[in-house]
Amino acid sequence: MDADANAQKRLNDLIDRLKTTGSIQSAAVEAAFRAVPRHLFLPGVALEKVYADEAIPTRYWDGLPISSSSQPAAMATMLEQLDVQPGHRVLEIGAGTGYNAALLAHLAGPEGTVVTIDLDADITVDAETHLRTAGFPRVLVLTRDGALGALEHAPFDRIVLTVGTWDVAPAWRDQLAPGGRLLLPLWLRGAQRTVAFERSNGHLASLSVSSCAFMRLRGAFAGAEGFLPLAGVRGSGESSLDLSVEDRAAVDPNVVRRWLDQPGLEIPVGEVGEGDRLWQDLMLRLALREDGLCQLGADIGDSVSPLVARLFTISSVYAWTLGLLGANGLALLLRSAGTLETRPQPLVVQAFGPDQAPAERLVAAVRAWLNQESKNGVPRLRVYPKGEAPMSNGGGTLIPKRQTDIVVD
Repeated sequence: MDADANAQKRLNDLIDRLKTTGSIQSAAVEAAFRAVPRHLFLPGVALEKVYADEAIPTRYWDGLPISSSSQPAAMATMLEQLDVQPGHRVLEIGAGTGYNAALLAHLAGPEGTVVTIDLDADITVDAETHLRTAGFPRVLVLTRDGALGALEHAPFDRIVLTVGTWDVAPAWRDQLAPGGRLLLPLWLRGAQRTVAFERSNGHLASLSVSSCAFMRLRGAFAGAEGFLPLAGVRGSGESSLDLSVEDRAAVDPNVVRRWLDQPGLEIPVGEVGEGDRLWQDLMLRLALREDGLCQLGADIGDSVSPLVARLFTISSVYAWTLGLLGANGLALLLRSAGTLETRPQPLVVQAFGPDQAPAERLVAAVRAWLNQESKNGVPRLRVYPKGEAPMSNGGGTLIPKRQTDIVVD
């Protein structure tokens, strides 16, 4: 098959899958995906990998990815949430390969403006090259800390982050036009959610919320959250088993590694039909009700840890689970050994480390969630300037940040 025809077929097949799963819902987002070939932004990557529905890391630092081409399904979901219209002025934080900026430019049309920002010059140089190759030279690519925004080009009808952020920078709120929309993957006590916000009576109010997993914002506005490589748990040269925590500085990865090498008590907690329910629902419930939410992830092909087979697969290359981390112990929610092909999937909580309290809390929380799963609603978030959040009447969770206070109910 001719190379161009092969690429087009793979692109069309991917888009058809995204429509079937509901990631692409509108004709505008579908048209943007069909008009912008992903492989032009990933030169040298095999087409079968380019057009798989998976994130593709493109740069690493200390063994962890810091830039990527995001998963197409996640990109489509965010573009639907963002609702870019022809003529809009759009600011993107996190240029990556430039692919998402091209999709934004197609949606905004020839009368619109797209500005994309990244912290590293080598990333922005490549993104600009890819955008020109793909026919989008009018996208403005800037090298700076994304927390500053682009005041000289403001106001923006849409501001979108393609990196996870711990807080909402004042610049993003201030540079948003009246009636504008801010979309960002927001870190909430260990859980990450992509939230679309609009202004409402002096604060930002959520319009929609979806599950996500994005690399963290870097620069002066970065939070304390992040991934800890757990070196020594597997036999490869670099670590591929990582712990995501709220405060990296407060956790000694060597201690956690020793705990994982000596697994403790397993406690059955019930069954779940689909593992993605844990990602979409249970994780946020734990984040709002329990201290110490963490996530354990692994590159499937690069880990010899026996835990990997009992994690939940979220792509062909990555597996994951959630847990609770305490000062002297860790608890993980795992698939029951010996029943990995069983549906519904039997679940266990396994304790690691000398303190059993995290396991006891996780057992109680998971059982409560399984018993009340159908009653869970869509979360609502409100972001207030620091110190201006109204007093809670018991119906919400206040999450204090450096620049803002976030209320979730």
